[in-house]
Amino acid sequence: MSRRMVLILAVTCAVAVGNIYFPQAVSPLVAAGLGVSPDSAALVVTATQVGYTAGIFLLVPLGDRLPHRTFLVTLLALTGVGLLAAGFAPTLTTLVAASALVGVTTVAAQIIAPLAAGLVAADRRGAVIGTLLSGSIGGMLLARTFSGTLGEWLGWRAPYLVAAVLVLLLATVLAFAVPVTTPPARRPYPALLAESLRLLRTEPDLRRSCLYQATIFAGFSAVWTCLALLLTSPAYGLGAQAVGILALVGAATMLCTPLAGRLVDHRGPDPVNLVCTLGVLVSAAVLTVGARGGALGLTALILGTLLLDVAMQCGMVANQARVFTLRPDAHSRLNTAYMTCAYLGGSAGSWLGVHAYSQSGWRGVCALVALLAALPLARHLVALHGRRPRLAGDSVSADADTLVRDA
Repeated sequence: MSRRMVLILAVTCAVAVGNIYFPQAVSPLVAAGLGVSPDSAALVVTATQVGYTAGIFLLVPLGDRLPHRTFLVTLLALTGVGLLAAGFAPTLTTLVAASALVGVTTVAAQIIAPLAAGLVAADRRGAVIGTLLSGSIGGMLLARTFSGTLGEWLGWRAPYLVAAVLVLLLATVLAFAVPVTTPPARRPYPALLAESLRLLRTEPDLRRSCLYQATIFAGFSAVWTCLALLLTSPAYGLGAQAVGILALVGAATMLCTPLAGRLVDHRGPDPVNLVCTLGVLVSAAVLTVGARGGALGLTALILGTLLLDVAMQCGMVANQARVFTLRPDAHSRLNTAYMTCAYLGGSAGSWLGVHAYSQSGWRGVCALVALLAALPLARHLVALHGRRPRLAGDSVSADADTLVRDA
């Protein structure tokens, strides 16, 4: 697969993932434009996210049964239709329904990752996955800023209509750029859905990757869910927009994930997972200082969230690379199981984070992050101990030293 093809797919990932996040920035504008309460307008964001989770489980397994080019073009076309319907929605009910359609169909990034894994050699797989994830991160970070600025200038409908044009343009490009592939599976659709659950039961490394990412993503979600509560508290007295500005710091992860992918190609996913897990533990300690407020606290929040973002995203590269080595004929079904577990972990982390904040404040959230990171670390140590008779001289420090030396 050429660099040009990788770039096209990375841009597609960015636009597809951005469709999930840009409604967050225009929700207040929707409330004002349609004359509804802010709480009611927030249903647009909820519908998009719920639709996305459903799309991962219901549609991504079809990537193993349908030709990738046809499937991707169809999904993008349906997403474009949903965005157009949202942009012209006369009522909130219509907008919520259109947003649900957008969420269900904007799963192109989860189709592209298995496609790319099957088109590149094993020694390039990590690097390519890291590049695609950089595109997804860019879409996630820039979508809020782009839609908020455009919405303030031209109204809340403009971001939907511009996104629709981008998605339909990409559908046209992919119709000619994506190579023809032969579906690896011909199983009936119900069997494909059941297969994702069966793989979780039969593949230990899939369960391990799911545990690692679900716990780390839970900590990530807990922090970002509660960050607005902290920044708007008397300790800082900032507005909610400060969270969006702080989120732009995470753009550094776009540079780190390709590096993580190359390290996975050379050293395997385990050393990368180890350093990422340790990075989350360190970030929890740094973020704790944020409870003090003032310049010192804000500096700690910037550094801590940056380290947390880098650790979470680089860990995702390692885990996804491990998953894609298990069954070449079931990449989409493996990715379905993996991403569903990851997003379930993220949802649980948001809920736990809010409860931790209400009970113990920001320090309680940081303690939760540390506890969640300790779970994959303990699992890694158990796996390392089990391999010790076969791999003499292996140790946690050796993994970490090797990775740092390579970086």
